[in-house]
Amino acid sequence: MKIHQLQGHIQSIYLVEYSQKLLLLDGCCRADITMLEQFITGDLNRSFSDLKMIVVTHMHPDHAGAAHKLRKITGCKIASANMPRQWYSGLSGRLSHLIDIALATWVASRMRKVRRNLWYSPHLKIDYALMDQDTVPGFDDWCVLTTEGHTDRDLSVLHRPSKRIYVADLLVKVKDRFIPPIPVHFPEQYRASILKVQALQPASIMLAHGGEVQLAERDIAHVLTVAPRKPFTVWTPAKNKLKRLLLRKKG
Repeated sequence: MKIHQLQGHIQSIYLVEYSQKLLLLDGCCRADITMLEQFITGDLNRSFSDLKMIVVTHMHPDHAGAAHKLRKITGCKIASANMPRQWYSGLSGRLSHLIDIALATWVASRMRKVRRNLWYSPHLKIDYALMDQDTVPGFDDWCVLTTEGHTDRDLSVLHRPSKRIYVADLLVKVKDRFIPPIPVHFPEQYRASILKVQALQPASIMLAHGGEVQLAERDIAHVLTVAPRKPFTVWTPAKNKLKRLLLRKKG
């Protein structure tokens, strides 16, 4: 087993290679498909159809954006969290989907990336619905852990023999510090997820934004200290500022 870390459109991509098959630890951006195909067929000298499974950790554009198209091209299967409804459900969900694509486009522009089409379906059609501790189908040395908080369906993917774990957006590395992602929709679940990963004592942690790292106890303590106690989204600072202005006017 070998894990290849690739630089995607706005996130790190982790592709797991075996002699007869490939596992993708997340669904990438739509813009990553060509690069991923070139790496598999060129650098690895493999058939693109060797990609057998994608684990989609949650529904944001850089984690689910390429999943459907990759399945159509390669015939691979898609696994994700066992949830009763779609993340982008209803009118508010569809609006959130558009906003998330716009935010991903903005992040790409800040990274000086060429503007690309990031559109993808807001509804994920999966082949396997996984629950906490379930083995990834076809890859018995990998299992998923539910690590909610960022959204209600976040998964982490653990390689049991080596104790290397991919946590997607559970943590973000910024200027050598580890911080919570934005948004954190479910603060209590988020803190529980951090403690859950800490209890595993993983050999290393693979981040979608920050590479593969090793965390010290002080790093975990810092994350728990700065983790929000209330739901925190990209709009929270603006809402808080508006509330303060209104209170000043009333005063």
